[in-house]
Amino acid sequence: MGIEEDLDVPDQQPIITATAITKTFQTGDTQGSKLCVLRGITLRINAGEIIAVVGASGAGKSTLLHILGTLDRPTSGEVIYDTSNVFALDDEALAKFRNRSIGFVFQFHHLLPEFSALENVAMPALISGERLAKVRDRAFALMEEVGVGERADARPPQLSGGEQQRVAVARALMNNPRVILADEPSGNLDSANADLLHRLIWDLSRKRGQTFVVVTHNESLARRADRIVRIVDGVIEQV
Repeated sequence: MGIEEDLDVPDQQPIITATAITKTFQTGDTQGSKLCVLRGITLRINAGEIIAVVGASGAGKSTLLHILGTLDRPTSGEVIYDTSNVFALDDEALAKFRNRSIGFVFQFHHLLPEFSALENVAMPALISGERLAKVRDRAFALMEEVGVGERADARPPQLSGGEQQRVAVARALMNNPRVILADEPSGNLDSANADLLHRLIWDLSRKRGQTFVVVTHNESLARRADRIVRIVDGVIEQV
């Protein structure tokens, strides 16, 4: 069962250390007002953990996940992966780091409908410059691992919602990243498929030693996590 984030889990090796993260957006009104979404978030994530990020809509959960995933840069603060300050990288180097080191699973699977399920799984490796012939077996093995190997040749519109999300999980694993970031991964699934996906995330983390950071409103998924990080109005709520 998860526990509330206390920012100090001893005797473990942090894989991500976020320090004093703020994020401010221009609102677009005529006064040039700004909206502060994150207000000095400091968070350590240990290798192999499953972290559930919870909170009300608009609290800053997805914004934090996008910054941890280097999809967006913070207004201030730093994110360290192992010992590297990733936001010291230029955009090209950051994109290469992201593709190699981080896997993503979103509420809506974002599979490319013109490609087969297997080709979608292989996409991160193809973006890295590998050829499909070289990575096909690896992609198929991942599909088998998440339970959709028999659907390798199907295109996304031919898959059920649960199958689409399993393909998305396999895609996130393709480059063997150390960190998987998931934003409401079961939010678009019925309860049965959601439970299957939750168990899959747990099993993959324990089997592979991969770190999962999951934004969720689903209490069942949050309870499976090693720790719960609760965000309220852009800050981590202390216990």
